[in-house]
Amino acid sequence: MPPPPNPQRGQQSSVNLQMAEQELDMITNLFNNILDSCHKKCIQTNYSEGDLNKGEQVCIDRCVAKYFDVNTKVGLQLQKMEKVTAKK
Repeated sequence: MPPPPNPQRGQQSSVNLQMAEQELDMITNLFNNILDSCHKKCIQTNYSEGDLNKGEQVCIDRCVAKYFDVNTKVGLQLQKMEKVTAKK
């Protein structure tokens, strides 16, 4: 005989789904911000080739690396601030 339905389990699944959707939205926004920022900075508007040239590739690699580095540092700083606030 199957176990009886557990309403708390359904609520937890709903919360997990909402959290996953929020995380997906955050990742999508991060990707779009990186794309916009690095594209404007590294790729000229007058395209002469279908592929990125060496300079554009290097610029994009550096831009993305810097973006992730700053994003990580900001996230860590926010976590520290949350811990300090929670202790008060």
